Amino acid sequence: MTFAQFENLPDPPSGHYELHHGELILMPPRIKQHMQIQQVLYDLLSPTLSGLGFLTIEFAFRPAPEYEYWQADLAWVSQARWEADRNDYFMGAPTLVIEVLSPTNTTDEMLDRHDVCLNSGCEVFWTVDPKRKTVLVTAADRKTVTYSQSMSIPVPCTEKLIEVGRVFSLY
Repeated sequence: MTFAQFENLPDPPSGHYELHHGELILMPPRIKQHMQIQQVLYDLLSPTLSGLGFLTIEFAFRPAPEYEYWQADLAWVSQARWEADRNDYFMGAPTLVIEVLSPTNTTDEMLDRHDVCLNSGCEVFWTVDPKRKTVLVTAADRKTVTYSQSMSIPVPCTEKLIEVGRVFSLY
């Protein structure tokens, strides 16, 4: 399926559609824990990244022009890249992509997300694991560091840190 065909689809009764490598994917609705983690991350990152770019939950982007439309659970893009993009949909991947693992995610699916994002402009990819209460941070060079609850993660493009324990503080 092309993006033009995808764009003309009606909205699904629940969840949302994404287009991965020309294949239509129905993403299920988010559960409460997922939404809580997204909101906490947004609240932690927003003051730190304010004025440096665009941060949002469910960040829609097109890593490739013809057969791709993805949504990151939370993402940030630098101000320069945000302003330089004149398209209706953000082209390329955001600078920072954050995905919160769900019980339905597969290893293959998450590795594909890593590859697509890191090959399309993403500089740092965070995988938030609510079950293990860890955050895996993968840089553009594909090196991954696992941060546990007692550790702090460096926020890209700043000298600030986020305490991992605060990400999981609501449950």
